[in-house]
Amino acid sequence: MAAGNRKIVRKQLVALLAGVALSTYTCSVPVAFAQDALQNIKPNVPAEAKMLLSANELVYNKDAEIVSAIGGVQINYAGYKMVSQRVEYNQKTGRLMALGNVELVSPDGNRMYADKLDVTDDFANGFINSLRIETADNTRLVAESGERVSSTQMILNKGVYTACLPCAENPQKPPFWQVKAERVIQNGEKHTIRLERARLELLGHPIAYVPWLEVPDNTVKRKSGFLFPSYSSAQNLGFGVSVPYYYVISPSMDATVTGTGYTTQGFLLDTEFRQRFENGTHTLRIAGIDQMSRDKFTDGTSDAENDFRGVVASKAEFKINPRWTFGWDVMVQSDNNFSRTYELKGLNQTTHTNQVYLTGLGTRNYFDLRSFYFDVQDADPANVAEKQQAIVYPVMDYHFVAPQPLAGGELSGNINFTNISRTHDDAYDVAGFDRFRGLQGQTSRLTGELEWKRTFVTPAGVLITPLLAARGDAIALNMDNPNSISGFSYGGDYDTGDAATRGMITAGLEMRYPILATTENSTHLFEPIVQVYARPNESLAGALPNEDAQSFVFDATNLFERDKFSGYDRIEGGTRANVGIQYTGTFDNGYKLHGIFGQSYQLGGQNSFDTSDLVNVGADSGLENTRSDYVGLGGIETPQGFAFAASYRLDEKSFDLRRGDLTAGFQTDVFQSQLLYTHVSAQPEYGFTTDNDEVQARATVKFKDYWSIFGGVAYDLHNNVVSRQMVGLSYEDECTIFTIAYTDKRDLSDESASDWTIGAKLTFRTLGDLNLGSGDVANTSIY
Repeated sequence: MAAGNRKIVRKQLVALLAGVALSTYTCSVPVAFAQDALQNIKPNVPAEAKMLLSANELVYNKDAEIVSAIGGVQINYAGYKMVSQRVEYNQKTGRLMALGNVELVSPDGNRMYADKLDVTDDFANGFINSLRIETADNTRLVAESGERVSSTQMILNKGVYTACLPCAENPQKPPFWQVKAERVIQNGEKHTIRLERARLELLGHPIAYVPWLEVPDNTVKRKSGFLFPSYSSAQNLGFGVSVPYYYVISPSMDATVTGTGYTTQGFLLDTEFRQRFENGTHTLRIAGIDQMSRDKFTDGTSDAENDFRGVVASKAEFKINPRWTFGWDVMVQSDNNFSRTYELKGLNQTTHTNQVYLTGLGTRNYFDLRSFYFDVQDADPANVAEKQQAIVYPVMDYHFVAPQPLAGGELSGNINFTNISRTHDDAYDVAGFDRFRGLQGQTSRLTGELEWKRTFVTPAGVLITPLLAARGDAIALNMDNPNSISGFSYGGDYDTGDAATRGMITAGLEMRYPILATTENSTHLFEPIVQVYARPNESLAGALPNEDAQSFVFDATNLFERDKFSGYDRIEGGTRANVGIQYTGTFDNGYKLHGIFGQSYQLGGQNSFDTSDLVNVGADSGLENTRSDYVGLGGIETPQGFAFAASYRLDEKSFDLRRGDLTAGFQTDVFQSQLLYTHVSAQPEYGFTTDNDEVQARATVKFKDYWSIFGGVAYDLHNNVVSRQMVGLSYEDECTIFTIAYTDKRDLSDESASDWTIGAKLTFRTLGDLNLGSGDVANTSIY
C-alpha cells in the first residue's frame, strides 16, 4: 500500500463523506445537514470528531493527483457510516467520487444507496446514479439519477416515492400506493419542491395525474397553498366538494378559507382566522351560504325558513400566569340550526355552550368563574327550547384544602355563587304531573361550606372517620311563582319572598373494615362500609328554584356520598345511614372480579327525596322510602378476552329491576364486540311515563390481513324501532388507512337535517387525507 500526506487524505475523505451526506436531500426525506447543503455551509460536526477509515488499499497517485481508497471501503465519522467499493478524490478536477454499491447511513437512521456518486469538492455541483433512499420512518425514494446544480438545486430524474413497505414474498410487486414524477426539483433558495408530470398510483394503476405540483420543503414550517379537498354527501344538501386554501399572514397569524359546493344548496364559504400571542391563541370563524333549494328541507323548520344563513364564532384562551387562565368560546348564527345542518366541525353540537371563563389552579385550591349561554340547535323556527334555557352570569366555584391539619384532621371548604336569569318559563305536563324545569325571572345564590374529617385506625384494622360539616346559603328571589303560570299548578309551598336563607349542620361517622384473604392462587379484598350522617331537616325544601340539582340517579357510585343531590340548589337533610360492601378479587390465571352492593336508610327526620320539588327530583328515585332500593355494580374480566359488567337498582321489596345497565364484551386480535342493555323503569312524576329499554350492539371483524368490517345497531325495545345503525369497511396497513361508513341516526325531534350520512376517509401516510363526508368516520359510533 502506498500513501501520501495522511493529513491531506483524511481531510479529503472527510469532505467526501460530508458531500455524500449533503447531496442526499430530497423533498420527503429530511436527511441530516440538508438545510446547510442548500446554503453551501459545511456540516456542523464536532471539531474533536474522529474518522475511522478501513480499506484494502489506500493509494495516492502523485502524478495524477488522485487519492484512492480501494476495496471494502468503510468510513465512520461523526455518526455517519459509509461503505463503498472505491472512493476517489481528484485534486486536479476537484471532484469527489464514490463507486460501486455506495451505502450511507446517517445518525438519524436514514439510508442512501447509489451505484455512483460524483460531486465537486465545494459541493456546488454533483451527480448521483441509481439513487435509493430509505428513512427511519420507512419512507422510500428511488430515482434513476440525481444532479446538484449551482449549489441551490437538486434535480431527481424519474423519481418514485412511497411510504409503503415492499412485499416480502414478491418485492417486485408494486406497493399499495406510490407517487411517480418525471422530475423532482428541490430549490434551496425558494425552499420548494416541484413535481413535474407526477401521478399517484394505487396497486400499480394511476388514479390521479398533475402536470406539475409545487410544495414547500421540510425546512418550511408553513406555506400558503391549497390543501387536500374533501367530499360529502347528505340527504338534503346533496353531494359536496370542499376545497380549502391555507394562507400564511405572518409568523403568528394564518387563515384557512374553505369553499364548498353543494349540488342541492349551492356554495358555502367558511373562513377560519387564527392568531397566536405570547400567552395564548385566538380563533375567529365566519361561514355563510345563500341556499338555492330551501324547499328540500321539511316545511315549517328553521332550515326551510331562510335563504341566507351564516355564523360567526370566536374562541380564545390566554395564560395570564402559570396559575390563571382566561378565555371564551362564543357563537352567533343567523338561525338556530345552521351550524348543525351543514356539519361545521366544532360548531355542530346539539347544544353549543357559549361561555367566558377565568380559572385558577393552585396546589391546594381551585377557582373557576364562568358565564354561559346555551345555543340549542334544533329545527324549531320559534327557537322555544333556546329561549327556555337559563342565562348564567356568572357562576363561581372556589374549593380549598387547609395547608395545615386542624385537630389532626383535614379542613376543606367550598364556595359557590350562581346568578341566572330566564326570559321564558319552562313548564310542561307529563302523565298528569306538572314539572317546572325553569321559571322566568332572575335568582342569585351564595353558598359557603366547611368540612372537617379525620381518619383513625384501630389495632384491629378498622378505619374510623368522624366528620363535621356546616353550610349556609343566601338567596335572592325574583322569579315567577309556579302557580301563576297559566294551566299549571304546584303542590309545594313555594317561597314568594324577595330573599331567603338556609343552613345545614352535619355530624357524620364512617367505619370501614378492609379484610384481606389470600390463597395459593388468588387475592381477595372485602371491605364492609357503614356511614351515619345526623343533621336537621332540609329547610325550604321545594320552596326554592331548582336549577342545578335536577339530574339525579341513585346507584352504587353515589351510595356513600354525604349529599347525593347533583347540585347546590337542594340539600340532603335528616339522619341517614349508608351500608354496603366492596369487593375486589384477582387470580393468578388472569381473572379479575370487582363489585359493590348496599342500601341506604332514612333513620330520622324528613326524607329530602320524598318532599315537594319543582321537577320532582326524588320521585321514584329509590330513595323516597325509609329503606332505599338495593344498588350494586359488579364485573368480571377473563384472560380469554371476555368482560362482563353490570350496574343495577333493585326494588327493596320485590327485587324487581328498576334501573340497570348490562355490558358484555369480547375481544381478540381479529374480533371485537360489545353488547349493552339498558333498562329504566317509568318515573311519571320525574318525566318518564313509560319504561325505557334499549339494546345496543357493535362489532369489528378483521379479515384478509388488513381489512375489517364494523357495524353497530341500537334497538328501542319499547317503541319496537331501530333508533341508530351504522356499518362500515376499513383497510389499514403501515402506509394507508381507508374507511367508509354509512350511519343512520333517527332524530324524532329534528327532521330538517339528514337522517343518514355516508362518510369516507383515505389517509396516505406522510402525504395527507382525502375525506368524503363530514366528521371522522374512523371514530364513527352509534353511541
